[in-house]
Amino acid sequence: MLGLRQVGKTTLALEVADSVSSIYLDLESAADRAKLADPELYLADHEDKLVIFDEVHRVPELFQSLRGLMDRGRRKGNRVGRFSLLGSASIDLLKQSGETLAGRIAYLELPALGVLETEVDKQDALWIRGGFPESYLAAKDATSASWRQNFIRTCLERDVPQLGPRMAAETLRRFWAMLALMQGSSHNAASLARGLGVNGKMIAKCLDLMVDLLLVRRLRPWHRNVGKRLVKSPKVFVRDSGVVHALLGLGSKEDVLGHPVVRS
Repeated sequence: MLGLRQVGKTTLALEVADSVSSIYLDLESAADRAKLADPELYLADHEDKLVIFDEVHRVPELFQSLRGLMDRGRRKGNRVGRFSLLGSASIDLLKQSGETLAGRIAYLELPALGVLETEVDKQDALWIRGGFPESYLAAKDATSASWRQNFIRTCLERDVPQLGPRMAAETLRRFWAMLALMQGSSHNAASLARGLGVNGKMIAKCLDLMVDLLLVRRLRPWHRNVGKRLVKSPKVFVRDSGVVHALLGLGSKEDVLGHPVVRS
């Protein structure tokens, strides 16, 4: 299961786990990683359980062991439902799982809350606060805004530097804010590069990373001519409306409706 941090992957997986015999391992925890020092030995003792690996991309060497365990289980007739893999970095998870678990794994992307999951009279709040449960369900607007600012800071100071090109956190924040300002516009790497004082290759790498981290969506244009679809500039969207508003410093419905991007 792929999804942004704090979008509800673990909560959903644990609810499913409540209905079956299961084990939960958080691979950001040193204690849980230590249990997998010999993964085949440890997991062989739990063949009858659903094993949930949270942040599985943190232990890339695990995938090779899972392949052998899955194949042995399939020969015994246990073909599905043995492992649930959760990750917030699709660039790593898709590459690692695709190399070793082809034909043995199915992918599910968990998005943030949408309009069909919320009450009609609270859809303005969903638009302003976004679909992260902690942000949407906050008791006060100020609490929601603080949560989103902390989320942005964590992404910029921890997640992006771990996986992507080296760029100052403030420059990355300006890049993300510029994408929010251009929400739904055709991507112009040269314009962004001039505005940030970096080269176009760095912009391309940063955009690729934010797409892979599920922070940004890149939407290819539609044309009857397939060749045009591949060469025309895509449109870029910051995935969560609440994050857009936090990046642009918009805290209320009045702020949003008064913003030049909305008025235009």
